[in-house]
Amino acid sequence: MGTAAAAAAAAAAAGEGARSPSPAAVSLGLGVAVVSSLVNGSTFVLQKKGIVRAKRRGTSYLTDIVWWAGTIAMAVGQIGNFLAYTAVPTVLVTPLGALGVPFGSILASYLLKEKLNILGKLGCLLSCAGSVVLIIHSPKSESVTTQAELEEKLTNPVFVGYLCIVLLMLLLLIFWIAPAHGPTNIMVYISICSLLGSFTVPSTKGIGLAAQDILHNNPSSQRALCLCLVLLAVLGCSIIVQFRYINKALECFDSSVFGAIYYVVFTTLVLLASAILFREWSNVGLVDFLGMACGFTTVSVGIVLIQVFKEFNFNLGEMNKSNMKTD
Repeated sequence: MGTAAAAAAAAAAAGEGARSPSPAAVSLGLGVAVVSSLVNGSTFVLQKKGIVRAKRRGTSYLTDIVWWAGTIAMAVGQIGNFLAYTAVPTVLVTPLGALGVPFGSILASYLLKEKLNILGKLGCLLSCAGSVVLIIHSPKSESVTTQAELEEKLTNPVFVGYLCIVLLMLLLLIFWIAPAHGPTNIMVYISICSLLGSFTVPSTKGIGLAAQDILHNNPSSQRALCLCLVLLAVLGCSIIVQFRYINKALECFDSSVFGAIYYVVFTTLVLLASAILFREWSNVGLVDFLGMACGFTTVSVGIVLIQVFKEFNFNLGEMNKSNMKTD
């Protein structure tokens, strides 16, 4: 009898763990994710503008109001992401950050006078189209919905091993590679910030899950509080280090180039960490998996068009003139 009851309880818990979020929650989460991606897309541009203004005056960028506007926008965007992660799967929220890349490129063309030709505009269109495909084929259910499930997955040997590898790579990059090659190789700073995403995004979603038990005053609320505090500490440290190296990168490299490459690398590593920890991909069928792969590829191609061909000076008018001469 006890065995049957335990089996029934386990089945109920499994059904609850795989439940689909309500349509209202999904719509709200998607809306917040889209707005957050646009806000985040403006942060690098505003911070770069503040750094440029400060250099012209010969002062620190910490004294520039535009840089602070970008910093505040970054904080608002991260809060929006936090809310979105609690409502919809990570594998959907993170790729939607692509919308910030074309928005940042358009903003940079006005504020920083960075170039955006016809291929760049086509890249913006492809990025938006790819994001829509990602939304359509995203997972429709959550694989981790309780604090107990979260604790179990955080102690999974595979995830612990992955975090150890990430920590070793971060130590190598921060203390040995970055001081020597950071200012000349954009991938050094991008790798540091992206690897930290393996901590920030799972921590953000974990805090949301633990907070539910704390607010509902469940019997396990004390354990949930301890877990929440640990995840908050990890999240805070990760954000501080990311913030430092993002500004280092903006001092040395073009803001839109950094933003585009950062998106692709960050998204890839975050999806990998989320797949290992939350296993949200287990709820995705073959058709949806292929759809999401095509959507992510479309977004990446759009970003490449925005950045790789930004130095090419041509437009539709010049193309029409060239065709008329050929005729």
